[in-house]
Amino acid sequence: MQNQNQPNQQGQNQMPPNMNMNMPGSQTASTNHGGHELYDAHEVIAGIISMLDQYQMYEQHIQDPVLKDIVTRQTTFTTQMYNTIVESFRTGQKPSVSTQVYKMTQTHDVVYGITPSQPKKPNQSVSELADKGLSAYMLGQTKGLATLLAMTALEMTNPVLRRVIADSVPNFIEMSYEIFLYQNKHGYYQVPQLAMQDMNAMLQSYGTIPNQGNMPH
Repeated sequence: MQNQNQPNQQGQNQMPPNMNMNMPGSQTASTNHGGHELYDAHEVIAGIISMLDQYQMYEQHIQDPVLKDIVTRQTTFTTQMYNTIVESFRTGQKPSVSTQVYKMTQTHDVVYGITPSQPKKPNQSVSELADKGLSAYMLGQTKGLATLLAMTALEMTNPVLRRVIADSVPNFIEMSYEIFLYQNKHGYYQVPQLAMQDMNAMLQSYGTIPNQGNMPH
């Protein structure tokens, strides 16, 4: 009969369930996330969902086919982006569909100058919603997400999710620029300029220096 005080030799070699998951270097790809990163990822994903939901509401009130086309293309692209981010977040591995590159259709010509217009004020009812305001709401969504993703990419520890988030930033920048160009061409987003003399003075206010190659010790 075994002594009650004698250690169980078989039990000594047994490891409690999941104990190895707490050991350094033993994490799986899906759990390779810091706590702060998890909160950031949730904020990013929730922000993209908010954009997609609100785009659906905007689309019902948009009158201009050009703006409606922008909504459709940006929604389609962002939906795939959302799926890629969620897959990377859940698995911690390379997604089945890599990050894509958004391509807008607007030309890059900007109209400069200020034209007098009616003062802006809040709408009194939903019936007052118009393309000018709707495109501004869209721009607020894409600019906010570009800022949010850039900030959170700096806090990511999982290398795959970090790269997916970082690579998505230029796409939201491009979407924002596309909406800005649309607004600018319709006079919704006016761009003032400095006087030519002042502009030239500021453009010439910095000079270059020769590249010395290796930095001095």
